Amino acid sequence: MAGHSKWANIKRQKARVDAKKGKTFTQLSRAIIVAARNGIPDPAGNFQLRTAIEKAKAAGIPNDNIDRAIAKGAGTYKDDESNFEEVRYEGYGPGGIAILIEAFTDNRNRTAADLRAAFNKNGGNLGETGCVSWMFEKKGVVLLAGEVEEEKLLETSLEGGADTYELMEEEETAGAEVFTELDNLNLLSQVLQEKQFSVKEAEIRWIPNNTVAVDNPEQARSLLKLIDTLESLDDVQNVTANFEMADELIQIY
Repeated sequence: MAGHSKWANIKRQKARVDAKKGKTFTQLSRAIIVAARNGIPDPAGNFQLRTAIEKAKAAGIPNDNIDRAIAKGAGTYKDDESNFEEVRYEGYGPGGIAILIEAFTDNRNRTAADLRAAFNKNGGNLGETGCVSWMFEKKGVVLLAGEVEEEKLLETSLEGGADTYELMEEEETAGAEVFTELDNLNLLSQVLQEKQFSVKEAEIRWIPNNTVAVDNPEQARSLLKLIDTLESLDDVQNVTANFEMADELIQIY
C-alpha cells in the first residue's frame, strides 16, 4: 500500500508557501460556509466544518462571525442576500504547469477577471474549464500529526479502506497523509481516530496523475509568486498545481 509518492511532497511544498501568509478572515469564513453547505451544519457530525471552525478560531475570528458563516452555509441566515457558488477555474503557469483553482464567489465575472490578471502578470494564462482537470484526480485525504508507527498505520489504513499513505518524517512536519476515495473519507477518519491516531484534518484534494519537475530558478520564482497571488484572493479557497520542486528553489522564493 505504501511506497514512494509525490503527493505528500507536493503538499508540503505548497504548505511552505502558504506558511508565509495567513488566510484572510473572508477566506476562512467562506471555508466554513462551504463546509456547512456540503454537510450538516453541526461541527460534531461534520469533520470538514469542525476543521474550518478550528482554523477560524486560531486566526482570531469572533464566534459571532463563525455562527453567521455556519448559518449562511445552512441557508438559515435571514439577512443574507448574497448568492455564493462554488466554481472551479483552470489554467497554466510558467512552463506549462497545470493549475486548478477552487473558488467560492458571489460574482463569477469579478473572480474570473481577478484570476486572469494574476495569471497574466506572472507568466501564465487562465484557460477554459476542462483544460487541465483531466490531469488530476479528486481524493479524500486524512492528515495525521506527530510520530506514526507504520505497521499500525498500514493495518488501520487497510481496515479503513484507504488506497495508500505517505509518511512525513521531517521533524517540523512529522505525521502522515492517508488517501482514499471521496465517499470513504468520513469512515477512514473515524477509524483512524478510533485507533488513537492524531487526526489533524480531513480534506478533499485534487491529486496530479503526473508531476512536472521545475528546476529553473526564474521559472520557480514566477510559479510560486503566481500561486501566492492566486491564494491571496478572497474568492479563492484552494490552489493545486502539478509541479515538483527542490527545497532550495522554494527557499529562494
